[in-house]
Amino acid sequence: MTEIDAEAIRALARLLDETGLSEIEIADGDHRLRVARAAAPVIAAVPGAGPAEAVEPEPAADASHPGAVMAPMVGTAYLAPEPGAPPFVGVGDAVVEGQTLLIIEAMKVMNPIRAPRAGTVRRILIENGQPVEYGEVLLIVE
Repeated sequence: MTEIDAEAIRALARLLDETGLSEIEIADGDHRLRVARAAAPVIAAVPGAGPAEAVEPEPAADASHPGAVMAPMVGTAYLAPEPGAPPFVGVGDAVVEGQTLLIIEAMKVMNPIRAPRAGTVRRILIENGQPVEYGEVLLIVE
């Protein structure tokens, strides 16, 4: 049995708090460490409020889109290389395979997310500085 690294668990728990994510998992060879937080459902009623506006659900089709670029890890996504800099790409931009589209910060490491193929950026589905989950669709390149 592998010894549990309590400091790694604490570091991941701090990362959960910093990013507002509900879970995070890291892997090193055959060893995996996952920390998750159970969120209590929040239900609030405002007296005298009318019916809530209909919120458009996120299209499930985005994940199956052939040009979907998915988050390969949990972290914070940044659309620009540094604060105040122009974004790596915008909607309508032509990209080449391997071009940096955005970065995901995970455990203080900046990880470039590169275009899997050449094409045009059709949709950017995240905001700058937004926490992202593993497998979340970040943008669409057609």
